[in-house]
Amino acid sequence: MAYEMKKQRAIAVDLFAGAGGMTLGFEQAGFDVLASVEIDPIHCATHEFNFPFCSVLCKSVVDTTGEEIRNRSEIGDREIDVVICGSPCQGFSLIGKRAIDDPRNSLVFHFHRLVFELKPKFFVMENVRGITVGEHKQILQTLISKFRIHGYKVEENYQVLNAAHYGVPQSRERLFLMGAREDVELPKYPQPITKQALPNNLNYKIISDIPLSPTVLDAIGDLPEIEKYPELLTRDWVVAEYEKPSNYALVLRGMKCLNDDYSYKREYDLRILSSSLRTKHSAETIQRFQDTQQGEREKISRFYKLHPAGVCNTLRAGTDKYRGSFTSPRPIHPITPRCITVREAARLHSYPDWFRFHVTKWHGFRQVGNSVPPLLAKAVAAEIIRNLNISPFKPSFGYKLGEEKLLQFNMSQAEQYYQRD
Repeated sequence: MAYEMKKQRAIAVDLFAGAGGMTLGFEQAGFDVLASVEIDPIHCATHEFNFPFCSVLCKSVVDTTGEEIRNRSEIGDREIDVVICGSPCQGFSLIGKRAIDDPRNSLVFHFHRLVFELKPKFFVMENVRGITVGEHKQILQTLISKFRIHGYKVEENYQVLNAAHYGVPQSRERLFLMGAREDVELPKYPQPITKQALPNNLNYKIISDIPLSPTVLDAIGDLPEIEKYPELLTRDWVVAEYEKPSNYALVLRGMKCLNDDYSYKREYDLRILSSSLRTKHSAETIQRFQDTQQGEREKISRFYKLHPAGVCNTLRAGTDKYRGSFTSPRPIHPITPRCITVREAARLHSYPDWFRFHVTKWHGFRQVGNSVPPLLAKAVAAEIIRNLNISPFKPSFGYKLGEEKLLQFNMSQAEQYYQRD
């Protein structure tokens, strides 16, 4: 007699949740992410807007307990299936100077503590490749040892996954560390479902069953040209006319649903182009962008000009205001001589169009660049669903998105909203 899989939605907790890339990916795989922890109140407000059913704890994981997560959400005494974590990566990054004593590096051990307190069946930690090399590798090995001491098996052959291998039009490599309680089997890493599209496709002369990833053109080619809409100089949305979408864009626009997307439906107006506040470039900058070849870097700014037939380079968040830089270089649009918008970045990150970001470009790009591409998170989450012997299902009901004010807060307003000092 064949074993009958349970038809239910698994329970997840997201630590260092940001705007919610991991939250969305796990929801798409069939999880109910019932609680998230995030220290930045601007990100908390964006998360609350997009996930009105998730309890957001706006505080540091350092000051958070497992009991508090249970009591302040709908989880209560129920068993948690997975705790997920995209901990701050700046201290481990291969870009710039890595600081071994960066206090953000110690936050991964609070992730371990909360896993021990919550006792989920599985855990998943995402971070940059930099944590696997040099002095930082010792931090990773210590973390693995701590998990083992507290009754968790950890996949020793941890893998660095590239988002372009999981249907995302962006080359983005990230470490995923997965563990399981002693009473359950370790999940496997997801097999690639796409191969990275390159402008010349020279690497793909050998016939393969794996299709190419979506391209930059697939991702943003249908989006309205923002230069036609003067309203976007003062606000981040407009009712606009779209071009013919690719299959990838059809899904992100909500005009086509994938069979393996088990997320809750969101109510939104398909005619609206959001997260698209324009940037005013000088005539000199516009000319430099115009003169730059697709797939090359502009000589002065070093901004990368996207190639329509390739994938996006890794989108980055930049550093916080206490560490120098305010922004990270934004790619140049492949056709129009300007930097890409937050919505275009979101498309290149696999976010659906209903997902909204903070109205400012700075916060919006931070939220995209700091996050895990949802389709990459979904691929990892699907392997955990498989180990849970759960048959995921699409909910029969949806949710209204949150209040617009959540996307418009400045920092002091967001802190006041969440009653943070």
